[in-house]
Amino acid sequence: MLLEEHKPCLDRLVATLGVVPRDLSLFLTALTHRSFLNEYRGEESLEHNERLEFLGDAVLELCVTDFLFHNFPEKSEGELTAIRAALVNTQALTEVARALNINDCLLLSRGEAKDTGRARQFILANAVEALIGAVYADQGYEAARRCIEAFVLQRLPKVLNERLWLDAKSYFQERAQERFGITPTYQILEATGPDHNRQFLVGVFLGEEEVGRGTGSSKQEAEQQAAQQALERYGWR
Repeated sequence: MLLEEHKPCLDRLVATLGVVPRDLSLFLTALTHRSFLNEYRGEESLEHNERLEFLGDAVLELCVTDFLFHNFPEKSEGELTAIRAALVNTQALTEVARALNINDCLLLSRGEAKDTGRARQFILANAVEALIGAVYADQGYEAARRCIEAFVLQRLPKVLNERLWLDAKSYFQERAQERFGITPTYQILEATGPDHNRQFLVGVFLGEEEVGRGTGSSKQEAEQQAAQQALERYGWR
């Protein structure tokens, strides 16, 4: 059986999470990507993880929101929303997945297993949400909250200290004004492609000096990419 084959990996994972499952199959489901079912030829019935992901997403948002609301009474609604987003976005949850070694336990199609790029990040982040859903369904809210505090909220000091809750453009402007007394400006260097599929190349400048470039399907996206490159150039993020 598939559950027996993957039990050693699942046992390591739930031990890391600090839970003793009543139903280990929930955790197998949490790690089963839709693509795997297209190739699976076994006799046992399997589900993909999207329903658990739906549940876990809601539990994660509630737990993080509750924690931030009670621990940061001085923060505005907008600031709390931005901090929460920095804690639960794809990149943040991918880091959680790697800390848990989720990648070793994922059930993927052969094609998905070969893809280690952006698509894998989404799969890993979704699997984290599905695991939270599995913990909640199997153990209840308090167990899910403990897992979230241990593996998601532990990034909070980094998010606050490095101001990761600010988008790249806002943060670069803040640092540039603080360090150089200059407000960055952005210029479109190139626009290519048809109207329905435009690509923009944008440069960010401090005075006359170009300090970063970015591309995107909108000017706003390209500006964010340019600001991120500038932040990395100066070692600010």
